[in-house]
Amino acid sequence: MDLEKIANLQKEVYDANMELVRRNLIIYTWGNVSGIDREQGIVAIKPSGVEYDELTPEMIVLVSLETGKVLEGTLRPSSDTPTHLKLYRAFPEIGGVTHTHSTCATAWAQAGLPIPCMGTTHADYFHGDIPVTRFLTPQETEEAYEGNTGTVIIEAFQGKNPIHTPGVLCAGHGPFTWGKTPAQSVYHAVVLEEVAKMGLMARSLQPGLGALPQHISDKHFLRKHGPNAYYGQN
Repeated sequence: MDLEKIANLQKEVYDANMELVRRNLIIYTWGNVSGIDREQGIVAIKPSGVEYDELTPEMIVLVSLETGKVLEGTLRPSSDTPTHLKLYRAFPEIGGVTHTHSTCATAWAQAGLPIPCMGTTHADYFHGDIPVTRFLTPQETEEAYEGNTGTVIIEAFQGKNPIHTPGVLCAGHGPFTWGKTPAQSVYHAVVLEEVAKMGLMARSLQPGLGALPQHISDKHFLRKHGPNAYYGQN
């Protein structure tokens, strides 16, 4: 184990977790962020149930990507760790995962509804609808609830590009987002909450509101993310 790299990863994951607090995306211990060192096969994640004002970089728990076992220390990792591990195994491009119970995104999840792309703010970051998973069956819930939460997320992305749509709503539960780094996964969680809020407000003004025309949605996404992207500086 490269101790210097691991310490840097723990600090990166700690900073990302604290960003959730700064962005008012969580209350109490309602969230977690993880990051991964793919070369070493190590995932770093917030410890379970630890208050954010008590958290330190050294408390970030290290687990094996392959087995999920804690590699050092006595703290238990987040109860959502099996979900994070499933996502890292299924989506090799990602380097960070965030889970919250942010209010507006969770409202859509509790309604069991995907968030349609109703405006260009959504289109700038998420290509198409933000999908919602199916509910777990009683057997899936009993056998391996958190691991099977990852399974239904992966199912929801069949035929979709998880990099183009870096977030999902777990039915009845809440959002997960991801990115190239832990910080980027938090960034996407912040954007998702704002998009969810805008969608709720737009639907309250016009209940039958549908999706943005596809050509406008595509234009906004591709000008930032496509091969000929021109948003921002070189």
